[in-house]
Amino acid sequence: MKTRVLMFGWEFPPHHSGGLGVACYGLTRAMTSLGASVLFVMPKKLDVGAPWVKMVFADIPEIAARIINSPVRAYAWNKKYARPEVYGFDLMEEVLRYAQAGREIALEEQFDIIYAHDWLSFGAGVEAKKATGKPLIVHVHATEFDRCAVPAEASAKAGWNKESINEQVYELEKEGMQAADVVIAVSQFTKDLIVREYGIPAEKIRVVHNGIDESTAPTGSGALPRLRQLKHAGYKLVLFLGRITLQKGPDYFVRTAKRVSERNNKVLFVLSGSGDMESQVMDLAARLGISDKVLFTGFVGGHERHEMYAAADLFVMPSVSEPFGLSTLEAMKLGVPVLVSKQSGISEVVRHALKADFWDIDEMANKILSTLKHAPLSSSLSKNGIREADRLTWESAAQKVDSIIHELTA
Repeated sequence: MKTRVLMFGWEFPPHHSGGLGVACYGLTRAMTSLGASVLFVMPKKLDVGAPWVKMVFADIPEIAARIINSPVRAYAWNKKYARPEVYGFDLMEEVLRYAQAGREIALEEQFDIIYAHDWLSFGAGVEAKKATGKPLIVHVHATEFDRCAVPAEASAKAGWNKESINEQVYELEKEGMQAADVVIAVSQFTKDLIVREYGIPAEKIRVVHNGIDESTAPTGSGALPRLRQLKHAGYKLVLFLGRITLQKGPDYFVRTAKRVSERNNKVLFVLSGSGDMESQVMDLAARLGISDKVLFTGFVGGHERHEMYAAADLFVMPSVSEPFGLSTLEAMKLGVPVLVSKQSGISEVVRHALKADFWDIDEMANKILSTLKHAPLSSSLSKNGIREADRLTWESAAQKVDSIIHELTA
C-alpha cells in the first residue's frame, strides 16, 4: 500500500521565487516515483502542472467557509464577496489563515503522515497534527538567521546579529520544529544552526541534501545575444545568480570584482537577480569605479536562466549564510566551474568546486583569476562538476525521506 503524504508548501513551479519551490517540485516527483502518494496543499489556487501529485488549494470556497464557521477561528477574513473568501491582511495573517486551513483539510483527507516545508507552512502542519495526531515532518530549507544574515565583523566567520531577526518568524519556526516528530535540514550547516539557535535536540534532526535532475535543471538553447557579443570581444564573464539580498553576499561579489579588475580588465561581472539590496549594490559598484565592469540583468527565469549559465566562465556564490545553494548545482549540471562560500551547505557535498570564506575577497579574487587564466583548471572543474551534479539527485534525497517516513509510520 502506498504511503499517503499530506504535504504543505508555500510555492510550487512555475509560481516560485527561489529554491523552495524547485525543491518541492523535484522532491515530490521523486517521492511519487518511489511509491508515495502526495497530496500537496498550497495557500491559494494557482495554475500548476504536476500530474504526479494531487493539488489542494486552501482558498477554495468550501475550506474558506469552514474556517469562517470554525469555533477555533482566530484569523481575519473578507466578507465583501458573495462567496466566503478568507484572506489575511498581510503575510503573517495569511500564514495564520493557511494554518487554520491546514486543520480543516486534515480533518477531511486520508493520509499517513504530515509534511511541511519552511516556516510559511509549519503552522499548517502543526494544526494538522493537533487535529489528527498523525506524525509530522518539518523540512527546513532556510531559517530566519539565514535570511537576516549580518556578519558581526568584516572578518567574522558567519556570525549573526540577533537583533536583526523577526521574532515572530523565529517563534513560528521554533514552534514547528518543537512540534515535529522529525526535522529535516538541507545540510549539516543548517542542522548545526538549528541545534545552536533553536535548541532542538540533534538526534531529532536528519540531514537530507537537495538534488537536481533533468526535470529541475534549467534548459535553453544558448547565450543571450548581448552576452555572446561580449564573449566574442574577448571578455570573460563571472556570474552571480540569485536574490540580491544580504544573505547572498552581492556586496562581497562586487568588492571581489574590484580586486579582479585591478589585475585583469577583460573580466565582466554579471549580477542576475533582484532584491532589496539592488540599488545599494549598484551604488557600491559606482563608488568603487567599476560600473563599466558590472552588469545588472534583473530577475531571470526560464530559458534566460539557462542562457546566463551558458555564457558564464565561472559561477560565484558568495553567500553569508546559505543552507544549501541549489543554483550551484544548476551551474555544475551545465558544466560551469563554481566558486562557493564555505558558509554554505553545498560546500559539504561537492569536492570539485572552489571554496572561500564569503568575507575573504582577496582569496575569491585569486581563485577567479586562476580559473580564468588556466584552461586545464577550468576544464577539470567543469567535467568533474557535471559528474558530481549527476550524482546528487532528487531520487537520492527522496530515498532518505522515504526511509524517515517508513520509520515514523511503521
